[in-house]
Amino acid sequence: MSLSFTKMHGNGNDYIYINCFEETVENPSDLSVRLSDRHFGVGGDGIVLIMPSEAADVRMRMFNADGSEGKMCGNAIRCVGKYAYERGLCKKGTISVETASGIKTLYLTVNNNTVESVRVDMGAPVLEPSKIPVLSDEIIDVPVKTEFFDTPLTCVSMGNPHAVMFTQGIDAFDLEKIGPLYEKNRIFPEGVNTEFVEVIDDKTLKMRVWERGSGETLACGTGACAVVVAAILKGYVKRNRDIRVKLRGGDLIVRWDDETVWMTGGAAFVYDGRLPTE
Repeated sequence: MSLSFTKMHGNGNDYIYINCFEETVENPSDLSVRLSDRHFGVGGDGIVLIMPSEAADVRMRMFNADGSEGKMCGNAIRCVGKYAYERGLCKKGTISVETASGIKTLYLTVNNNTVESVRVDMGAPVLEPSKIPVLSDEIIDVPVKTEFFDTPLTCVSMGNPHAVMFTQGIDAFDLEKIGPLYEKNRIFPEGVNTEFVEVIDDKTLKMRVWERGSGETLACGTGACAVVVAAILKGYVKRNRDIRVKLRGGDLIVRWDDETVWMTGGAAFVYDGRLPTE
């Protein structure tokens, strides 16, 4: 027996997608660890299961490279929308996706039956410390000291907890050493995704990200949204305006309007494959 999969990426944030309308995955956590290994597996930041849903058009479950399950992934959900449309699971320009952090609505830009970009209603940011969660009375300028930095953080949840640091010289940072100090800091009881951000101008931000459970990735959709929310709260950029977020894998456009956060970006097919189940 063998298991079919599809490799896709959003701005270089690559996952292994499995169509659970047709396939059965017994232990997705172990499978994610095995397949995500870039030397002995397929290689990726994790796996994504595309499943039937009673509440939406499709359901998405995402597992990080370490086997932990994530509640939401902005780059992966765009790829789910592309897959669902192009493979005929849901042939609509607007698709609803059930995630562990709620139902998200996707608006597809389609050309010649190919999804070129996806705009996602990511919902309102969570700004209450206990719901992010972070052990602090505030979310802006939260003091977290490590051996490398004592720069305060701004904390936001976009379905996943994020801690945003505004600083300079991020290209030179050794995130392999720096990232785990924040991910596993006791102030974040569920761990945290950490974004290191440079403000380029009032419409452009540049970031690198250390994701809990995956390490540094080329892009993070929920992270880009959290960065824009944090930048607005700090007064670096304005609300109700498209903000370009420059990531190592490409750019995302994020807007925080009066009701929700919108994220727009591409989704790319890489290849289909099959692998033995044992």
